[in-house]
Amino acid sequence: MAEEERSGTTPVLVLSKFKQILESFTIDNPELTLQQITRSTGLPASTCQRLVHNLVREGFLDRYDDTYRVGLGLVRWAAPGTFGLDLVRLTRPVLQQLRDETGETACLYVRDGAYRTVISLAESRHPVVRLFVVGMVMPLHAGSAGKVFLAWDKLAVKDAIGHGLARFTPRTVVDIDLLSEQLGQIREAGYAVSFEERDLGAASLSAPVFGLNGEVSAAIGIGAPTQRFTAADVPRLAPIVVEAGRRASERLGYRPGVERVAAL
Repeated sequence: MAEEERSGTTPVLVLSKFKQILESFTIDNPELTLQQITRSTGLPASTCQRLVHNLVREGFLDRYDDTYRVGLGLVRWAAPGTFGLDLVRLTRPVLQQLRDETGETACLYVRDGAYRTVISLAESRHPVVRLFVVGMVMPLHAGSAGKVFLAWDKLAVKDAIGHGLARFTPRTVVDIDLLSEQLGQIREAGYAVSFEERDLGAASLSAPVFGLNGEVSAAIGIGAPTQRFTAADVPRLAPIVVEAGRRASERLGYRPGVERVAAL
């Protein structure tokens, strides 16, 4: 097998091992020793050492004393692949698939202070819909997408409380203790659901979208009239929305295990 690798007859296998080594590095652990890389990949020590040395020689890894990190050469080569790509373009296929799988309008939100804004959507084909438009601005504490930001972004919590928790309907949560309890449940469940918290007759379900650094970059979710979306639909729809959040996060370069969560 080693002879085959040296002769180039198994390039896919070698590339797979290179991939294993490069994936050992994370935002939280950007520098690793050879022993740590070997342990992370599960490769034989001699094989790992040889491949690491090859990666250093070609600029994929840089060496600093006894540690290694992703090479600046690799970062430079990757730049053209990300140039011109933005959050909307990267997540549009996920948003459209979410609409098709649920039948409801799918939206992508970003946060600005105590508010969230719709930056992209895929409209439902139902004749009766909950109206969303790109550029629509809504508060964080009233609605599932806003609570996603509150659950995973401590700065969002600070901004929302500092701005004040206004009541929009009888179901709007304005008590900080109750909101804190809900946010803990949302983090545990991996999604947020809302019924008539901002508008009567409206419901929504959202999940976080994480970026490369592990912080919540956006919220993705669906919105529908309560005549079509009730609490009984949550067990069916929640896994679909959570999976959409996972796929969108993956397209942004996120790797599991580095989430940043809020503390209220």
